Amino acid sequence: MSGIPLENNPCSILCFLSGTVYLDHAGATLFPQSQLTSFTNDLMENVYGNPHSQNISSKLTHDTVEHVRYRILEHFHTSTEDYSVIFTAGSTAALKLVAEAFPWVSPGPESNGSRFCYLTDSHTSVVGMRKVTTAMNVTSTPVRPEDVCVVETRGTAASDPDCQLPHLFCYPAQSNFSGTRYPLSWIGEVKAGRMCPVSVPGKWFVLLDAASYVSTSPLDLSVHQADFVPLSFYKIFGFPTGLGALLVNNRVAPLLRKTYFGGGTAAAYLAGEDFYIPRQSVAERFEDGTISFLDVIALKHGFDALERLTGGMENIKQHTFTLAQYTYTALCALRYPNGAPVVRIYSDSEFSSPEVQGPVINFNVLDHSGNIIGYSQVDKMASLYNIHVRTGCFCNTGACQRHLGISDEMVRKHLEAGHVCGDNVDLIDGHPTGSVRISFGYMSTLEDAQAFLRFIIAMQLHQCDGQPLPQTTPGEVGAPSESEAQDAVPATVDRCSSSPREDAPTDSGVSNDLSSIVAAVGLRPPLPMATRTQQTPSEKAAGVLDGGLGPHVITNLYLYPIKSCAAFEVTKWPIGSQGLLYDRSWMVVNHNGVCLSQKQEPRLCLIQPFIDLQQKIMVIKAKGMEPIAVPLEENGERTQICQSKVCADRVNTYNCGEKISSWLSRFFGHPCQLLKQSSNFQRSAKKRVKDQSAGSTATLSLVNEAQYLLINRPSVLELQQQLNASDANGKEELFPMKELISRFRANIITSGTSPFEEETWDEISVGSLSFQVLGPCHRCQMICINQQTGQRNQNVFQKLSESRARKVNFGVYLMHTSLDFSSPAFLSVGSQVLPVLKENTEHHELPASTKHQDVIS
Repeated sequence: MSGIPLENNPCSILCFLSGTVYLDHAGATLFPQSQLTSFTNDLMENVYGNPHSQNISSKLTHDTVEHVRYRILEHFHTSTEDYSVIFTAGSTAALKLVAEAFPWVSPGPESNGSRFCYLTDSHTSVVGMRKVTTAMNVTSTPVRPEDVCVVETRGTAASDPDCQLPHLFCYPAQSNFSGTRYPLSWIGEVKAGRMCPVSVPGKWFVLLDAASYVSTSPLDLSVHQADFVPLSFYKIFGFPTGLGALLVNNRVAPLLRKTYFGGGTAAAYLAGEDFYIPRQSVAERFEDGTISFLDVIALKHGFDALERLTGGMENIKQHTFTLAQYTYTALCALRYPNGAPVVRIYSDSEFSSPEVQGPVINFNVLDHSGNIIGYSQVDKMASLYNIHVRTGCFCNTGACQRHLGISDEMVRKHLEAGHVCGDNVDLIDGHPTGSVRISFGYMSTLEDAQAFLRFIIAMQLHQCDGQPLPQTTPGEVGAPSESEAQDAVPATVDRCSSSPREDAPTDSGVSNDLSSIVAAVGLRPPLPMATRTQQTPSEKAAGVLDGGLGPHVITNLYLYPIKSCAAFEVTKWPIGSQGLLYDRSWMVVNHNGVCLSQKQEPRLCLIQPFIDLQQKIMVIKAKGMEPIAVPLEENGERTQICQSKVCADRVNTYNCGEKISSWLSRFFGHPCQLLKQSSNFQRSAKKRVKDQSAGSTATLSLVNEAQYLLINRPSVLELQQQLNASDANGKEELFPMKELISRFRANIITSGTSPFEEETWDEISVGSLSFQVLGPCHRCQMICINQQTGQRNQNVFQKLSESRARKVNFGVYLMHTSLDFSSPAFLSVGSQVLPVLKENTEHHELPASTKHQDVIS
């Protein structure tokens, strides 16, 4: 690849990235170990005091901070003669500062007032500035990218060139949604009056949102002199986070107005009357309080590492664009056997030049019929391959609406349906609410692009040939070696140049033939479809029905005393107010008190709890460890209550003691603790069961969603037969029934007559106990973990995704409708289950899926 020399590539330094394909550099890039080492050594060797003091350590801090300001301006090819650096908490805080300090003029008898104009392809933080201007009665005008281009071509100028009424135009140098790079020449054109966002008399100032752009490209402020340039440093260096800056053109600085003043900004003030004199420099006037001076000092080491590893921003620009161009070309050419495209890319360019396109690719995956596969499903599958992508609308609703065809009315409708920004509701009535974004950074390699393309081909094209996913381990993401990767660059991309054949994407420069595409990215084509044995539902059910009690019988009962740990199988067990007694009453947390699941720590499934009700203890076992006992109930006199969170709910817990903490820490190799939900703490269920009285609410243990989870054996059997089809090598990869059942971590296993009939049930009764069926359980990647070994296998999630029309539902949630504690209640294996069907069994997936979170316990 051009640009960054291989021997200097920071991937060789980022040891923690082993096996990870990180493709969210537009969200936050990564930092090299050398940067942290250099910064840590600096802190160990020097004493940095508060810069507002006058002692030696404070003087050292002040001088170092000023040096960093010079370094920042030098990075952007300017100096203190033209620009000032105001440190902020990030680009959002910088934008808010401009909104509050800009010299807006409210409408009056003499004029219509100032205008605030912003490109609709702008980050939320830019659009949010309009709330400040609205409070000042200043008109805000959204401008579409296509409308700016129209104004540009006709060269409209203000009718009164002498009018000095201040207006502000904001636009991004690079769209954080699609990577589109808008012309930097707009800055000079707008300021000179040769181009106006809206045709009004006055003087236009320009705010260039550079946060996304400067992460991978040089910005020359000596040529493109924007009035305000907000940025966030973690986009460039990865560390530190929470630090940004506003670069202010010194010609504009005197116009800025400030109301609040904080520590360090006052040259003099009186506490008893309204007297305040601000400091002279722009930075000192606007940096309220003590700045995050250690983070500012860390920037020096960021600049050093960036230049040492890459040779400068121009190299980064060429390197990242070449990777994006290569990936875009390959994605455009991917086709199903019927000729349908595999992805739909949302872009305003054809990736012909880094001047018009950044290293960002935004897309949705399609099935062979052209239907969009929800971004949440793609994200979950990518995580199985240890590929990190970004999904949603990326805090850019305007661009999301434009590219995905989402009307204003649809946004309101989606909100009424329960969809909010940042959730995983990816499809509503078949229409996407967002998309998938990959982005490259300076440490990205061709192997990363190869691994991503391999994943897309494995996820989508293998199903046309009936093949299972290629198996990978966390340590090998499926990418070829660097030498193989270099040889795998398609003919349409010159790996020593940043420009492919310009007609490649539109004229199918990469062959539509799958074998050609696969060869281009170093992959082997899928093998022919394996023959599958088909059975009727009754044949499938015949092998799982028990006895003569009827078609629906409880065949297995499981509880999971410790959240995310192994199951404890029972034949008869008492019922509590929160479900099976002691089910998910404990949880393992890390050193920060954060609940662990098998997503972060798969070896949790190897921890085996056993409950002895008579001795009132839980015995915990694990291979290579001595068994350890934990009391079932807390000692009320000595117990100290602590707070934690489960599925965004606050829960009161208590620590089970140092002895079990040491046991868990030795097993996992890092500090862990065991917490138990406090017996007098009631965690309320979010969903009310239909027979519940108005004043009562069902209570939950540390489960995610409901008191019980039920799965039906015929449903498991159908999935088992799909999974046990021949693999690419012609060998049987068996998924034993019990092992497959254990992956779904249900409480109640029933026999039945047909697969997925449980999703048509409205309620069930077992003896005197009644349960309401709340809806299907929307699955996450945990079903890919073998509960006996802790090893992952992607096939389970993939096959279920295919067979269930992309909504990975399996099993149903149950809640008590009523519970009489006047006598003990039990669930027993062999008990008959009597279901009541829904009145209308044709149910819509979306509302159900929005109400149920992934099962991670």
